[in-house]
Amino acid sequence: MKLVEILKHETIQLSLDVKTKEECIQQMAEQMVKTGAVTNKEAYVQTVLEREQKGTTGVGFGVAIPHGKSDGVAAPALGFAKLAHPVDWQSLDGNPVSIVFLIAVPAEQAGNEHLQILAAIARKLIHEEFRNRLKEAKSPEEVLQVLETV
Repeated sequence: MKLVEILKHETIQLSLDVKTKEECIQQMAEQMVKTGAVTNKEAYVQTVLEREQKGTTGVGFGVAIPHGKSDGVAAPALGFAKLAHPVDWQSLDGNPVSIVFLIAVPAEQAGNEHLQILAAIARKLIHEEFRNRLKEAKSPEEVLQVLETV
């Protein structure tokens, strides 16, 4: 699965102004509701926040990849946000987060689907050039072009 197949223009936010990871997840999930991928925002957000309590999804390099599998999700979806101000995410490297990928997967597709999405993102995040291109993207089209390489 290519990331650009599940990332929609509506779920790309280039200057998301939030103060906490919870607020970030809420606002990103709202965009997924608008596309129809998330049908029950409260149920989906709850699963994402429960996952956060098990361990941070702040993977380092200023990036977080929160994710959730829920009956409130109708179709696999990906959200992307560049934050207006870095947010403390209790990241593995201790640094605040400025780039967030939010993954939504229907509960019945929980196994392979979300692991493939996570792996595709994680493989690219280790490359500084990839992270820099995401940080420099000025439009949803540019974000999609960067992710086209994933």
